[in-house]
Amino acid sequence: MLKYLSVMALASAVAMPALAFEPNRPVEFVVTSGPGGGTDTFARTVQSIIAKHKLMDAPVVVTNKGGGSGAEGFVYAAGYKGDPYKLTFGTNNEYLLPSVAAVPYKAEDLTPVAAMALDEFLIWVNGKSDFSDAASFVQRAKAKPGSIQFGGSQSKDTDQILVSSLAEAVGTEFRYIPFKSGGEAATQLAGGHIDANVNNPNENRGQWQAGMVKPLCVFRPERFPESQPVYDGKGWHDIQTCKEAGIPLENYRMPRTVWLPAGAGEDVVAFYRDVLQKVSKMPEWQEYLEKTSQTDQFLVSDEFRGYVQKDKEAVTKVLEHEGWLIK
Repeated sequence: MLKYLSVMALASAVAMPALAFEPNRPVEFVVTSGPGGGTDTFARTVQSIIAKHKLMDAPVVVTNKGGGSGAEGFVYAAGYKGDPYKLTFGTNNEYLLPSVAAVPYKAEDLTPVAAMALDEFLIWVNGKSDFSDAASFVQRAKAKPGSIQFGGSQSKDTDQILVSSLAEAVGTEFRYIPFKSGGEAATQLAGGHIDANVNNPNENRGQWQAGMVKPLCVFRPERFPESQPVYDGKGWHDIQTCKEAGIPLENYRMPRTVWLPAGAGEDVVAFYRDVLQKVSKMPEWQEYLEKTSQTDQFLVSDEFRGYVQKDKEAVTKVLEHEGWLIK
């Protein structure tokens, strides 16, 4: 009888599915930017929604590691292989940085969990500039190659890659001045110290509201959705797409991404993917997207990996052209 019970217990144990992962101690959100940056706002918005709606029992601790254009955060997280308590927030910098800098991690050292939104890019000029539209801006740039000075966040990063792509698309040259952040590039443009930047909507919103800068066009397939006016009766929908302005560069966007260290189990990835998907359905997330004028796009699994591959291929062409690619 005892032998029979032992066999039955063993059979039951084998038949029982493994318990799904659920964190039982604090989860660290590793932010690959400094406090107040776009990635920091992204991570803290997710944190606040999780806490408010009790989407998981474990508390969340946010750590900023933004050195080296975010490399500090990715190196830190990559060092915790298989750790299910390190969730890293970034952009496409996770897989682009190893292509342009000798960083001590590889893109494969992190596991993709989700892309939660797409950040848009615009051409902005000073509010007092005599440029009235993107066509006249390009015309001036082509007439005097190298005369227009763009400012942007970091070097050989998303902003400079876009400026290089723009120069290639319209057949001219621009000068590029790297700053520490998009916020600094916005301040420099508002003060008239540079001619243009390609900031995200949220980075220049305040200066546009004050009339200190003005948008010329946005690098997205269609215009922004209808929204409330921002300045002088004009809102985001009133901004031309760059394609409408005759610029043969239709689409340039930056994903807001979330990663786990390599070696994290499928159950761990599934748990955080499901939590993040719930976050994306909450009204506070929609308010965040509307406030920052980001495009709602939730990508996971093969769809996310496909986006990464396509983005890497497009950017690699620019890096090769500029001679920035690490061999």
